[in-house]
Amino acid sequence: MTITMIVELLIVLAALYVGSRYGSLALGAISGIGLAILVFGFGLKPGTPPTDVIYIIIAAVTCAGTLQASGGMDWMIQIAEKMLRKHPDHITFLGPLVTFFLTVLVGTGHVVYTIMPIICDIALKKNIRPERPCGVSSVASQVGITCSPIAAAVVAFVTISNANGYMVSIPQVLMVTLPACLLGILCASAASYKRGKELDEDPEFIRRKSDPEMYKYMYGNSATTLDKLITREARASVYVFLGSLLVIVGFAFCQMIKMPDGESLAQAVNLPKMNICIQIIMLSAAAANIIFCKAQPKQAVGGAVWQSGMVAVVAIYGIAWLADTFFGNYMDQMKEMLTGLVSNYPWSIAFVFFLVSVLINSQGAVVVAMLPLAYELGIAGPVLLGVLPSVYGYFFIPNYPSDIATVNFDRSGTTIIGKYLLNHSFMMPGLICAIVSTLAGYLITNVIFAGYFAGFIH
Repeated sequence: MTITMIVELLIVLAALYVGSRYGSLALGAISGIGLAILVFGFGLKPGTPPTDVIYIIIAAVTCAGTLQASGGMDWMIQIAEKMLRKHPDHITFLGPLVTFFLTVLVGTGHVVYTIMPIICDIALKKNIRPERPCGVSSVASQVGITCSPIAAAVVAFVTISNANGYMVSIPQVLMVTLPACLLGILCASAASYKRGKELDEDPEFIRRKSDPEMYKYMYGNSATTLDKLITREARASVYVFLGSLLVIVGFAFCQMIKMPDGESLAQAVNLPKMNICIQIIMLSAAAANIIFCKAQPKQAVGGAVWQSGMVAVVAIYGIAWLADTFFGNYMDQMKEMLTGLVSNYPWSIAFVFFLVSVLINSQGAVVVAMLPLAYELGIAGPVLLGVLPSVYGYFFIPNYPSDIATVNFDRSGTTIIGKYLLNHSFMMPGLICAIVSTLAGYLITNVIFAGYFAGFIH
């Protein structure tokens, strides 16, 4: 590794670090400064922006945004709240499962902002330490990203893998990530079940409770969505959205089914590539929500789902372009340095995915930026599929919006960011979830069903 290469790598890391400190759009925008320095200052050849993935994200968040604008997301949250309030004793297990499956359906973890106050309220009213369900529920809302058929991380994995000869499909990815991540969530929930002191034994909580104003703040209001009116159009928008997901999964299965002549069913009936199918279906569903379900476009673009999705677009755009520029110019050197390690321990790429995620706060960006490098290093597709859950590491430093929001939602004060930054409420469930999910995913693809998942290489 030359001095110039080290300096350029430090520029990349500095851009990611500064972007993460500012957050939001800054992740992508400040990556542009790093890109400018590499291209104009050091003369590196610019990489290629991840346009295919960006187009899919735009289509998906547009569809999800119209779902929110039509009131359909409120209905989904109401259904989840009714189930949680019916079984309050099991909130430490049910809360994370709710946030997980909401993310799986919608493709973004930012739906947690609506359901998290309800999880906190149920736990507090049931005298359950809110940190227990809240910490793991915030983690679970992000873990669901690698299990969603319309999430950027999944679509990017399939697109990049296909381009590198590993012809895996979205259903096949979910066959690995869904059971692996669910196991990780259940293990994290079990570890959180008796976490910390009981509320009536916690000196800090007792002190807060003895203050009349604080008592009123904690117990005076109930967070709920049950009082919201759900219109017929709101219900219809949910059916449109779920129907579009089923169509996408159906088209993906067409990619898997082989005809006698060796072609896939999708090729036989002249279906376009999967990334094009997703874009067409998502945009059509968004249009149906606008025309038939009274979703106002201004409300859609003003909603949290659409705005957070577009922030992800900018982040992936800048980060992935910056990473592709650096690694593309130094691919030979990277191969020389890492070939021995990945040849003997190919699964060690999981540590790289995790560490990069800690820096850039985006699973989709990790996949787009690092997966091409992993394939260039000769790591097999089944290995990369197995360790896909390791792209979630940004719980490690608690600066992600869902974690910060969860701390604020917990009126009891038990969900915290510790004095030493890393001793926070999300560290334990996050580590358990990431480790268990990655190990389980690796075992599924490379041990239990090794022959099946290895069969997609062409």
